[in-house]
Amino acid sequence: MSLDPDLLAILCCPETKQEVSLADATLTQKVNAAIGKGHVRNKGNQLLVGQIEGGLVREDHQILYPIREGIPVMLIEEGIPLEQILSSS
Repeated sequence: MSLDPDLLAILCCPETKQEVSLADATLTQKVNAAIGKGHVRNKGNQLLVGQIEGGLVREDHQILYPIREGIPVMLIEEGIPLEQILSSS
């Protein structure tokens, strides 16, 4: 997954305004594996059912914003708390 560097440079976490960076393939695979097992909820407390193409990780590595159909979903409630991913792997 790649993202236009100019777009990435202007994006930030909508909640904390921290910078975001592109998630590596390993993290994306872990998130998708956890989604497949039914273990992932976003900040809006919705259970995720569809795979993500990639994600943008907040600077503190606490939240991942999913990329779907090539578009980063930068809404607070769509953020995926990474603690649940790392604790389930």
